[in-house]
Amino acid sequence: MNPTTSKAAEGLDELFNRVNMLLGEPAADRREVKAGDTFIPRQPRNMRELNIPPAMLEKIIMRFLFQVGAETGRRIASQLRLPFKVIEPLLKQLRQDKHIDLTGTTSTGDSEFCITESGRDRARRYSEECTYFGSAPVSLEDYVASVSAQTIAGQVVTRDDLKRAFKGLIINDNMMNRLGPAINSGRGMFLFGEPGNGKTSIAERVTEAFGTTVWIPRAISIEGEIMRIYDPAVHEEVEDPQQNSGLLDSLDIDRRWVQVKRPTVIAGGELTMNELEISLNPTSKICESPLQVKSNCGTLVIDDFGRQKMPVDMLLNRWIVPLEKRYDFLNMPNGKKIQVPFDQLIVFSTNLEPKDLVDGAFLRRIPYKIEVPDPSEDEFRNLFAIMCDKLGFTHDPRAINYLIETHYKAAHRPFRLCQPRDLLLQVKNFCNFHAIPPRLSNEAFDAAVLNYFSVME
Repeated sequence: MNPTTSKAAEGLDELFNRVNMLLGEPAADRREVKAGDTFIPRQPRNMRELNIPPAMLEKIIMRFLFQVGAETGRRIASQLRLPFKVIEPLLKQLRQDKHIDLTGTTSTGDSEFCITESGRDRARRYSEECTYFGSAPVSLEDYVASVSAQTIAGQVVTRDDLKRAFKGLIINDNMMNRLGPAINSGRGMFLFGEPGNGKTSIAERVTEAFGTTVWIPRAISIEGEIMRIYDPAVHEEVEDPQQNSGLLDSLDIDRRWVQVKRPTVIAGGELTMNELEISLNPTSKICESPLQVKSNCGTLVIDDFGRQKMPVDMLLNRWIVPLEKRYDFLNMPNGKKIQVPFDQLIVFSTNLEPKDLVDGAFLRRIPYKIEVPDPSEDEFRNLFAIMCDKLGFTHDPRAINYLIETHYKAAHRPFRLCQPRDLLLQVKNFCNFHAIPPRLSNEAFDAAVLNYFSVME
């Protein structure tokens, strides 16, 4: 064997030794997640169970130390939301490579590490690629398995569940009987009808009927890129892991995951095609997941469907395959295409007729088309009683009767579910202006109707 070959072999041996050291002992009893199981993310016990490249973890650690200069080993592990024993071999290797150094120990015996000059150079290069130094990401494979185990299609909603979710709304039995099977389908539905009859309110509360929580990763690793999943603006966390980290550790919970209520993501007329694709922050170089990924295991509401800036055909063509197959293809910033779950109940809420918006091929993929009708007179009066209580009025059936007979029946004006609330708010403002206690009166309703319907006829 010549010297060149010998050197190459030694280099390969060193590489394999380092990889084996980082991976730790094989975990033959690694816990698998199967569809239908109760999904609970368990703490990884070694690098192998992380299921992400060790190089990615190294970059996150180096970027973190580049920002803070020096930190204890356990604080580094906490930043990555991993057990210290998982990253300990990697810290030792980084110290051996002289990228970090040991500066001492704390009173509790915790080692403190600082970044070296050579480490700064390396971390600076890593930061040019991406500035992320938060929680260690979860692999795409583990994320896909979690969605399968927590799928919205596997949930069953009963009449009692719907009543609980729609508490405070006027939903008659006929509407309840139509909504229930549509929600249980876990696929999609159109809610259409005149404006003001509660389509958006119904759509927003659909997810509450499931009454369960799901675990989602803070971020996932895809082809060397990091994509954020958890979004505090969309996801409602069940508990603060910072305050309960000890409890989570005792329960063997992987703190890279967040327990949230099943998400409800609402996109209105401002929806653009960019929001349905992975976006890359040009400054941080961190990928942000699209709306349909953030709504996995929950509900995605397209409000005011047909009034988006993008053409309806463009939106429908984008989703016609995912609605059928329940998976989507996304383009990564590096040009690679990935397959992700498309697992949510999609609600298209519109004031327009569905058949006037979309063709038959798309309508077939949305199995439920539910019209939200005008309320009956009894329901309308009922809603006034509910809203009077909420807005601080004493319910006066005589004043309500005057309003209905004079300004609805005589004017051939249809009832809308939003009107009791809207008119009572105007009555309240009328009373405040005239410095009188809030009460229902013919005069106040006359003024409210004049203002409210002046350009709506």
